[in-house]
Amino acid sequence: MVQPGPGAAPVRGERRINRVLVAVRGLLSYAVTAGEAPRGVLGQIYELADSRDLPTEATGEDGGLFYRMRPVHRLREPVAEVDRAADAELVAMFVACRSARDRLVVLLLGRVGLRRGQAAGLRRSDVHLLPDSRGLGCEYPGAHVHVRRRENSNGAWSKSRHSWVAPLDFLTVSAFDLYYEERHRLQGDGGSDLLLVNLFRAPLGAPMSPEAIGELFERLGKRAALGRRVGPHMARRAFGSNVADAGGTPDEVQALLGQRSPDSSGPYRFPDPGRVRAAVERVPTPRAGAGREGSR
Repeated sequence: MVQPGPGAAPVRGERRINRVLVAVRGLLSYAVTAGEAPRGVLGQIYELADSRDLPTEATGEDGGLFYRMRPVHRLREPVAEVDRAADAELVAMFVACRSARDRLVVLLLGRVGLRRGQAAGLRRSDVHLLPDSRGLGCEYPGAHVHVRRRENSNGAWSKSRHSWVAPLDFLTVSAFDLYYEERHRLQGDGGSDLLLVNLFRAPLGAPMSPEAIGELFERLGKRAALGRRVGPHMARRAFGSNVADAGGTPDEVQALLGQRSPDSSGPYRFPDPGRVRAAVERVPTPRAGAGREGSR
């Protein structure tokens, strides 16, 4: 079982505030220089500092002592804890589901790696479950779903601007089949073209919203007695981590998560402790390395 691992991600809001502070300081400094503001303003936003607290690389070639103006106000950026769902937690939530639709939702996030907005934005026409979909005008082999960014009546929205294809394994295909049977039994062939709809509460047949997926995860966590809140995005992180632990390369993790930049998949990879230990044990000892060098 893969245990969740801690991480940290900067809070973008604080970054924006710091950029605003820099801009305000620049405007006030210019106003003082232009005579539009009293010089006392500078004492409110800057303090006199010397170069002794700077690293050697920043002191210049002569290394002499000099003075500078240091900003007084700077917002410290807190870090937000980033975590993944453990495999046991996702299994417990899957078992706690009371409908085929809910089991499909858990798999779409935890085994396909979709965001909740992407899952809620899937349309029935996006789902190709046949081994060969060329009859539908699609050249992608095997079962898969097309993830597209577009306007949806339920407010679902894909964060990624580009479209991509998410492959499906046998377990998820089976979950689709069971959900289709459940939806047809309860609501027939009609209804919304969106894949996930309300089956058990009003308005029946209406598209399931991203917020409803968040509420579903909260209910499942309580029903499974997890002891902590496991959100939808933690299931997506679990998928990325499991792909990496199964030998997936960074570009494969990037493609499966639908990300454009290779660096974007970093927060989604929480290495299994056993894999990290195995990596250390693969490093040869100096003596073993010297022996190989001497035998050449």
